[in-house]
Amino acid sequence: MAHKTIVIDLNRCVNCTACNTACKTVNDVEIGNYWNKVIRVNITPQDQSAWPEGVQWYYLPLQCQHCTNAPCVDVCPTGASHVAEDGTVQIEADACIGCQSCIPVCPYGVRYYNAAKVIVEKCNMCRDLTDAGKLPQCVSQCVGLAKWYGDIDDDPTMLSFKGGDDQTLGEACMDFSDDEVHTLPDAGNGPSIRYILRGKEWRDDVDFTLTQGGHGFGLPNY
Repeated sequence: MAHKTIVIDLNRCVNCTACNTACKTVNDVEIGNYWNKVIRVNITPQDQSAWPEGVQWYYLPLQCQHCTNAPCVDVCPTGASHVAEDGTVQIEADACIGCQSCIPVCPYGVRYYNAAKVIVEKCNMCRDLTDAGKLPQCVSQCVGLAKWYGDIDDDPTMLSFKGGDDQTLGEACMDFSDDEVHTLPDAGNGPSIRYILRGKEWRDDVDFTLTQGGHGFGLPNY
C-alpha cells in the first residue's frame, strides 16, 4: 500500500506564496483558479484589552487533501476522478465531461471548473514530477522549508519526508508531538495532508467557502 502526501509545518509558513506561484506556473493553472492557496486563520480575543499579546494567527496552505475516502471519486459518473496507485486522487482529463458533480461535495472547496477545457481541475500532487522521482513543485519551491513530501503509509512519523535541498523533515524541523499534528476537519473522507502546529490553537471551524479567491481569511474570528 502507498499513500503519497504532504506534511506542512505551519510554524515555518510565512505566506510568501511561493507554493502558489510555483503551482500555477508548472501546472499552467488558469487565471482565477488556485490549485494551491494560502489562507490566514485568525485567533482574536473577545477582550480587547488582550491586544496585541492575545492576538495570534497562522497561515494555512490549502490544496486537494488527497482523501482516503474521497467523495469526489464516489460521485464522478465517468470514473475520471479516481484514486491512483500511489494513493493520490487524480482526474483523468480525457474522461472528465465537465459535469461538475464533484465540486460541491469537496469539503474544502479545492476543485475548479476550467470553462475553456470543459473539465474540472485540482492539485494532482505534480504527478508528472513525482512519477519521475522528483518532489511536487510546491514542496521543492517552499522557501521556508514548511512543506515535505512522502508516503504516510510507509512512514507514519513523517520524519523521512523530503523537502527542498534534499533535506528531511526529521533533519530540518523542530520536534513535535502527536497532539501537534492535525488534519482538516474530517467528515469521513479521510484527508491525508498533515499539518504541524506548535504553540498555537488549531482551529477546526474555518469556513472554506470564504476562501475561494485564492487568498482569504479563515473565519469566524473571535
